[in-house]
Amino acid sequence: MQQFFEFPIIPAFTFESFVVCDGNSAGLQFARRIADLADSENLLYIHGPSGSGKTHLLKAICHVLESSGSAGVQYLSCREVVTAQELVERFAAASALLLDDIHLLTNDAAMRAGLWQVFNDFYGTGRKVALAGLFPPRELPYLDDHLVSRLLWGLVARVDASDDHSRRMILKKIADDRQVRVPEEVIEFILVNTSREVGDLISSFEAVYRLSMSKNRKITLPLVRESRELQLAGNNNR
Repeated sequence: MQQFFEFPIIPAFTFESFVVCDGNSAGLQFARRIADLADSENLLYIHGPSGSGKTHLLKAICHVLESSGSAGVQYLSCREVVTAQELVERFAAASALLLDDIHLLTNDAAMRAGLWQVFNDFYGTGRKVALAGLFPPRELPYLDDHLVSRLLWGLVARVDASDDHSRRMILKKIADDRQVRVPEEVIEFILVNTSREVGDLISSFEAVYRLSMSKNRKITLPLVRESRELQLAGNNNR
């Protein structure tokens, strides 16, 4: 019998909850090294498409470092950064630098200088540094050339989960996190009728899950078809 909850369960961003596939196994391995205080490697850059697990890995590193007794570990997305001063102040007393979405850095000389200052402070003192963005280091816009070179000195991993096997595993993992059973035919329907973007795949499943919750019905093929029709109708009305 399917259980229903008032609110969706939010999975913890840990290495144990990370869905491993061929396209992200190297990223997971490198992230574990950065999270290990006994490992001398202290620099990682992760890149890949939206929804591929970059943020999950950064937050998993943060979780392990905090659990290991590191005080003042800071995770920050560049979506939240407004000024160079804000960036510098946020990491002033941090023990590790975890910076996400660096492809979103603005075309601002002060911001580039601020990030270079922060990076040098951490890298020069041997503190752990993990950064993530959509693009490989050399393709990042508005990034200081010196910083691009430094990123290439460390561990660099591309993460991607857009193949069908990986996408199927992700769907099953999301269902497990929500503590619901999803028939194989439902998973196959979502795979066939959703784009290869992992973010779209997750959004499609979440729409089915919300419909299931609102109607107090099990997730079945008729329900997922109904959800699909509602999504298409909503897109047509925009």
